[in-house]
Amino acid sequence: MTLSPLISLASILFLGILAQWLAWRLHVPSILFLLLSGFLIGPILGVLQPDALFGDILLPVVSLSVALILFEGGMSLEIREWRAVGHAVRNLVTIGALVTWVSAALAAHWLLNFNWSLSVLLGAILIVTGPTVVIPMLRQIRPVERIGGILKWEGILIDPVGALVAVLVFEVITIGEGWHGTTVALAGLLKTTIIGVGLGGAGALLLIVLLKRHWVPDFLQNPMTLMIVLTGFVLSNLLQEESGLFTVTLMGIILANQKAVTVKHIIEFKENLRVLLISVLFIVLSARLEFQQVARLGWSALAFLAVMILISRPLSVFAACAGSGMNFKEKLFVSWMAPRGIVAAAVSSVFALELAKKGVANAEHLVSVTFIIIIGTILVYGPTAAPLARRLGLADPDPQGLLLLGAHPWAVALGVAVQRQGFPVLMVDSNYNNIQRARMAGLRTYYGNALYKHTLDEINLSGIGRMLALTSNDEVNSLAVQYYSDEFGMEHVYQLAPSTKTGEQEEFAPELLGRILFSSGANHVYFASRVEQGAEFKVTPMTEEFPFAAYLRRYPDALPMFVITEENKLIVLTADDRREPKPGEKILALVKETANA
Repeated sequence: MTLSPLISLASILFLGILAQWLAWRLHVPSILFLLLSGFLIGPILGVLQPDALFGDILLPVVSLSVALILFEGGMSLEIREWRAVGHAVRNLVTIGALVTWVSAALAAHWLLNFNWSLSVLLGAILIVTGPTVVIPMLRQIRPVERIGGILKWEGILIDPVGALVAVLVFEVITIGEGWHGTTVALAGLLKTTIIGVGLGGAGALLLIVLLKRHWVPDFLQNPMTLMIVLTGFVLSNLLQEESGLFTVTLMGIILANQKAVTVKHIIEFKENLRVLLISVLFIVLSARLEFQQVARLGWSALAFLAVMILISRPLSVFAACAGSGMNFKEKLFVSWMAPRGIVAAAVSSVFALELAKKGVANAEHLVSVTFIIIIGTILVYGPTAAPLARRLGLADPDPQGLLLLGAHPWAVALGVAVQRQGFPVLMVDSNYNNIQRARMAGLRTYYGNALYKHTLDEINLSGIGRMLALTSNDEVNSLAVQYYSDEFGMEHVYQLAPSTKTGEQEEFAPELLGRILFSSGANHVYFASRVEQGAEFKVTPMTEEFPFAAYLRRYPDALPMFVITEENKLIVLTADDRREPKPGEKILALVKETANA
């Protein structure tokens, strides 16, 4: 029994969003629930038949969706962060990609009995990993900063690289092998580069000019962006077949790194659209899978999966990271983090449909093998990566760093004082001037709204174990506590005391407040006023000769904020937990030096 088109479309949206919600509640990759939903209503129950539902528009819809997903990936790249991990990432997306391509192609030919053309295409598709899977896993694992950064940026950059290589291989297959096909591929690479730079740059520039001159109202910024991205994608493909993916990726990179206009509305747009597209695409594509085709592959498919996990990935990482300064343990962990995601599924589906139309043998197996790799890598890496990171000493089970929301002047000064004691600090703010100030002070920063979902997806939480909401807006602080409590746990999210009048703090429901920082009277106005009057954040060691009682006599107006233990643990003091530092520990407090001090 198949459903009517109306019910089918509604079911896809319902199951897609339900899968995302379940993944959020259970802290597991959403792809697992999306795949299960697609399998359930597709090959298992047979109530959804995507080919019959979408007909000839299935291929264009998938292509446009992939373009928007890669545009979103491009907007996640900030060149300044590339400098910290650039050497390793550059090698992973070039040398590593080449090793993965060759090894996967050889394994596909020998184990799956694919012809060389299809093997090389499958190898190109499997170059990509999956940032939509990698980044949520990194949030759970929280590896050391450098490794987290390398994996994050590899996952984002490798998608357009793999997609571009797959497009060129596809051209060779459809045009013909040999010297003619190779010449056409090289010419296609050159044309793709020129067209991508031209149209990608032109599209980004057009959008920047429209926003800078205020020719587009706020409510039309998202639709205008969608129009320009899809127009650039289609024009690029008309000029050079399948070059649009590179064009829209470059457009996203340019927009993310320009400073002429704010793109916060576009960031919000790409966040919401990405969730919707991934939800729909995975269900539609997995519903097309035929279990009979998977069964025909037999044990050879599992052998291919084992080669990709145990041979191809480690070989590519160790080859790419030689001379990068990474030690053996770091390379080993990076070798164990290569789950595939939506781009691999979508690209394989697009090419399988095209190749099947052209009568290429075994083209239908391309999707089956890709989905086996997606499912297998998620099931293998998902439950094992975190224990491996801890075993290798690359993940801290009790990270001491701070995520500070709000980069106004006194918060930056506080972040600097904490960072000088050796604790990681990451500042998030939607005010670019504040972010610039924090960067100039040497702090890690993220420019964006702390309450957007994509912010939590994109920030690197390596070494970060607590969240402190320090903004001047009490409602934002309370919302941040609720939002980040799922990430850090309620005991590790804090906010400033609400800036209410005496006796009015009851206006805030207790369940909406996080742990109140430092003191019930230490609100944002208190800090701003005291810092303006000359108070500073100062670290003072406690000794037997100078205990805490003597410290208070010397600094009677001191506001103790943190205690640093002898084991180098950072304890956040709260309004209901005024722990006194012991001799051998240090206290970080807001104090004002006096002439008598």
